[in-house]
Amino acid sequence: MTTTTTTTATLPPYPPPPTKLHLPRRSLLFLSATATTTTTLSLPSLSTASPPIKQPDTTITDRVFMDFSICPSYFQARTLGSDLASCPDSEPVGRIVLGLYGNLVPITVSNFKAMCTGVSGYYKGTLIQKIFPGRYFMAGRQGRRDKGEVKPPVNLVRNTESVEPKAFELGHTKGGVLSLCLSENDDEDDIKLDPDYHNVEFMITTGPGPCPDLDGRNIVFGSVLEGMDVVANISSIPTYKPGERVRQYNDLAEFIGDERAKSARAIWDRPQKTLYISNCGEVKVTKPTLSPSLP
Repeated sequence: MTTTTTTTATLPPYPPPPTKLHLPRRSLLFLSATATTTTTLSLPSLSTASPPIKQPDTTITDRVFMDFSICPSYFQARTLGSDLASCPDSEPVGRIVLGLYGNLVPITVSNFKAMCTGVSGYYKGTLIQKIFPGRYFMAGRQGRRDKGEVKPPVNLVRNTESVEPKAFELGHTKGGVLSLCLSENDDEDDIKLDPDYHNVEFMITTGPGPCPDLDGRNIVFGSVLEGMDVVANISSIPTYKPGERVRQYNDLAEFIGDERAKSARAIWDRPQKTLYISNCGEVKVTKPTLSPSLP
């Protein structure tokens, strides 16, 4: 005979019902105000403020001037050379005053100032090489003085700023921006290969719009303080523009390796008038430093 044993599970007793807490109305109001204050005070700790972006130092530390003129007789007397500044029938175009950012790029500013004052070279008596209407004009190309080009300077400081990121923080955002030509530099290759080569070619934007394609590739180191009307007059001077067929032939010649293609392009965008820097130098002022808006 089999005996069946029945096991009855014993369930734990139900928890007692929660005890109702009776608080006076004044206590409830106090607790509500405390919770709100705690939540409000803890909110700022949840957000992290981003650090402020440091703006480039565009303090004007130095000022230089440049006088521009046209020499109508230059093509009849190409032997003027270094005496181009003494052109007998010079026609003044006007003067511009440039403010330089010596705190941002001190080497670039120092070398440019030395070229304006004739300490290590001289822009005086050299040609404006190219004009791109509505964009910029270029000067300071090195080469032969009898061709109105800058004589290769000596005793300039080696410009290491051309590889420093901070030198490229400013952009060509408007007319009157002064920058050192790097990507647009057109000095001859044999000059660039000289161990003592110093790049002193510069450009000034003419406006009215920006030139974003120049940003990050050329060093902005100053701006025009006076004489934007002169810049506009320079921009309006006619330049040599080859026809479409000439451009096509030049592209073909370059494709097949004809070295004459590069020589032919050298005269493109050159002013049809002999525009040159008739004088330049440092502007002495009582208070040279000035903090303008970003260019």
